[in-house]
Amino acid sequence: MSAMLAVLMYATPLALAALGETVVQKAGVIHIGIEGTMLAGAFFGMLATLASGNPWVGLGVGVVVGVTLALLSGVFALTLTVDQVVVGTAVNLLALGLTRTMFAMRFGASGELLSVPKVPSWQGLDAVMVVAVLLAVATHGVLFRTSWGLALRSAGEYPQAAEAAGFSVLRLRYAALVYGGAMAGLGGAYLSLGIAGSFADNMTAGRGFLAIAMVTFGRWKPVPVLGACLLLGWLDGLQFTFQAKGVQLPFQLFLALPYVAALLVLAGMGRGAHAPAALAIPFRRAR
Repeated sequence: MSAMLAVLMYATPLALAALGETVVQKAGVIHIGIEGTMLAGAFFGMLATLASGNPWVGLGVGVVVGVTLALLSGVFALTLTVDQVVVGTAVNLLALGLTRTMFAMRFGASGELLSVPKVPSWQGLDAVMVVAVLLAVATHGVLFRTSWGLALRSAGEYPQAAEAAGFSVLRLRYAALVYGGAMAGLGGAYLSLGIAGSFADNMTAGRGFLAIAMVTFGRWKPVPVLGACLLLGWLDGLQFTFQAKGVQLPFQLFLALPYVAALLVLAGMGRGAHAPAALAIPFRRAR
């Protein structure tokens, strides 16, 4: 596999989740539960693949799980107007506890021998990697070139104006949340089926939070968000590059690199970023 394809492979789960989160935040919702959604997508996608022998079934199940958790979040955060950060945190805890318990019950404490079929690829390139790149372009086009995208952005900037123009802010935000959940679930499923070919407890390891950081780094624009994810994908793959060259460094250093880079980038570039004005603010229709 070439270095470029390796970067794209490691960036794909993060990119899918971050692209979905970009749409969610443009609509005025912050989906903190993206970490738990990715983890649940990885676990149930693995289970479905193990049962069917088909990784495409697993990817589909990951999407369904992501949409289900997004709708659950929407009921509390959008319909009942519960604090969005609290709802997202609850989703993360639910996913972590559920996957950990079910994994231990099904495979034992370690699950070391667990192996599932991976997404088929051609010389290291698979369909999901291509989809991630195409989605960045398509999402940009929908957000900034269509009337629906304008309405969605209005829901995140000035929801009262969107409502006055005849759009349902609640429906727009639900639609964005469903898309974000689907992408996070797909990203999680790809992590277990496209990269690892297995599952481990808490295998997302904070990638959901990294995805949220990449949305800010990319200034809420899909193509720059993809670029930010590719940067972290390159850092994620550095450990294997150094190993291939015989450089012996603690593996913990490479595990920490993407997170340190995200922190430094946000500290240096996050100051000038302007989030959607109504981000995380509950919308209540005027009576």
